[in-house]
Amino acid sequence: MRRLLSESRLVTLTGVGGVGKTRLALRAAADTSRAFRDGVWFVDLGGVTDPELVVHTVLEQLGVHDDTVRMHRTVLVEHLRDRQMLMVLDNCEHVIGPTADLVDALLRGVPGLRVLVTSRERLGIDGEHLWQVTPLSQGPALALFAERAAAVDPGFVLDGRNHEKVSQICTLLGGIPLAIELAAVRLRVLGLDHLSSRLDNTFRVLADARRGGDPRHQTLHAAVDWSFHLCTRSEQILWARASVFTGTFDLEAAERVCSGDSVAPEEVMHSLMGLVDKSVVVAEQHPSGTRFRLLEPLRQYGLGKLRAAGREQVMRERHRDHYIEWAERREKEWFGPAQPQIFALTRLEQGNLRSALDFCFEHGGDHCVHLASTLWFYWAGCGMLGEGRHWLDRAVASAKPGPLRAKALWVNGYVATLQGDLPASTRMLDECRAYAVESGDGVALAYATHRIACTHLVGDDLDLADSGFHEAMRLYRSQGTVNSHTMLAGIELAIAATFRHDFVSAERLCVEAKAVGEEHGELWAQAYAIWVLALCAWVSGDLVRADLLGRECLRIKSSFHDLLGIVLALEVLAWISASQGDAVRAATLLGATNEIWQSVGYPMFGSRHFGAPHGECESAAVSTLGEQEFRAVFRKGMDLELEEAIAFAIGEEQTVAPVPVLALTPLTRREQQVADLIAGGMSNKEIAARLVIARRTAEGHVERILQKLGFTSRAQIATWVTERRV
Repeated sequence: MRRLLSESRLVTLTGVGGVGKTRLALRAAADTSRAFRDGVWFVDLGGVTDPELVVHTVLEQLGVHDDTVRMHRTVLVEHLRDRQMLMVLDNCEHVIGPTADLVDALLRGVPGLRVLVTSRERLGIDGEHLWQVTPLSQGPALALFAERAAAVDPGFVLDGRNHEKVSQICTLLGGIPLAIELAAVRLRVLGLDHLSSRLDNTFRVLADARRGGDPRHQTLHAAVDWSFHLCTRSEQILWARASVFTGTFDLEAAERVCSGDSVAPEEVMHSLMGLVDKSVVVAEQHPSGTRFRLLEPLRQYGLGKLRAAGREQVMRERHRDHYIEWAERREKEWFGPAQPQIFALTRLEQGNLRSALDFCFEHGGDHCVHLASTLWFYWAGCGMLGEGRHWLDRAVASAKPGPLRAKALWVNGYVATLQGDLPASTRMLDECRAYAVESGDGVALAYATHRIACTHLVGDDLDLADSGFHEAMRLYRSQGTVNSHTMLAGIELAIAATFRHDFVSAERLCVEAKAVGEEHGELWAQAYAIWVLALCAWVSGDLVRADLLGRECLRIKSSFHDLLGIVLALEVLAWISASQGDAVRAATLLGATNEIWQSVGYPMFGSRHFGAPHGECESAAVSTLGEQEFRAVFRKGMDLELEEAIAFAIGEEQTVAPVPVLALTPLTRREQQVADLIAGGMSNKEIAARLVIARRTAEGHVERILQKLGFTSRAQIATWVTERRV
């Protein structure tokens, strides 16, 4: 694989599910990472259900932020154009067409890019080098079985007494790693003789029934089928039902979606733990708690069982209903102290939310419109404008006249305004307002009025903006509505006041909004109030307070990945730096904002009021540094990655140039901790004591690390950790 990657710009690994394509890709990528100046990036497309989101997913995984209406493929090509890197695209077979189109465009537009793909079928584009990943030969198969068996039965040793039986088992399983691992883990409850005889009986039936097709596919299916039938009935039911989840899921979701029809919620937890013990389900530790996922070949198998039983539609409806309720709860909780946690949780549930949205749109009705607009807090509040616009455009296109369509219109109009797409925004918001007036829908009228005022604000019509914000605030008050939107109406009115140089009114409005935020524990909208207060302090000459407020705003907005809030905070910090006489810092920050504005929309919204301080700051920096020096410093700011720009602005920049991010480790945070302790020479007992976990839990972590990295010994883990530190 290393040789192929040195010779070809596109290598595609094909082979039966469970044969180890992903592990081989990870190892090859890790071993060649030093050859790529800008690192190696791993993108899992397994959870992408909408083909149109392939490019968006790649952008997201590469940390490329773009909230404009530009074509995402163009954005990606422009971002990578001068980079030298390896991109690993995993699990592409279900989105082979859009993946092939994307890879073709990237290879044509990015000379320094190489792509490694794993898929059950080829991409079929020029320059593709195909590599068939074959099952393990007998020696490695025996070694894998022995390693996995020893992990579940510490007394197991491959020797002359059991060599023949293990060899027979590996032969029956066709050398397919996943099949071998599923069999080896059964030594927890079955002796080797019992394991061997059961497998032998199963595969004799398979041999008698085999009629054409790829024997390796049949072998894997038989091995998984054998493992399925060794599960309890409750575990079998859960395996099939849990296949409707995309990516990871938590215990609450499993209990809500998978219970019912004689399965009690408390039974779900017991069955889930059984599937974890049998290595069918992987348990991952996250800051929010334990999450679970089915290995993809096993998820596909479970989905087949669900379809065969005629239960897929019912389970997908339960999945949809759970995530609609989940989104409704998060929308209500957004106006409160849980905002940062909601952002993190929604990121974790993104695969399931996409799957639920897909199902909603496939089957029509009001669910799709409701779910897409309920998630406004994620689209507008957490830097997901591009994906939000994708779903909301579909919602508006399919929605019937009524309250649900009205909400989709004002939410999408809001997102379009933040993207700088004012014609589309105005069209949708005007329709929403007309419906609200005609129908007497006071809620829709308040939100439409508010968001129309925003279009006037960025369009430099301050009179209409003022009257619109005042009217929206009156409507909100008459309904008793207090939330992030009502806070923003006052803050945006304050921004209009600053454009009129009425800084007293602006500060009063923002102090009021900030007090509401503090009372309710709301941070996201409050950060915009802090931004305006920084602006007021800067104008009044209190540069120390202005700088502190600007940094506070930036810290909050960066915790939500809110690009608009981030770039506005960087802007005001640049203006403050120029006023403090620090032209180098000002020029660096202006360079950083130049790059981020390309991902948000028009710089300073194309507004002369927003843009005036920017222009004055640039003129002051050029006057101090000179044109040539200013351009050099400005370019350095442009070269900063988003996280680097934020760290620089806050004053936490690294003294050593950061190593290119190697986003390809499949380990969870807890597994990485265990791997680090293994590299430090600790035993499982010592690891358990250090992390305050059971020894059995530590052993399970070690087993999963070996599985994920495709290793057979702790020494290999230690070497892997050490190499990544170099």
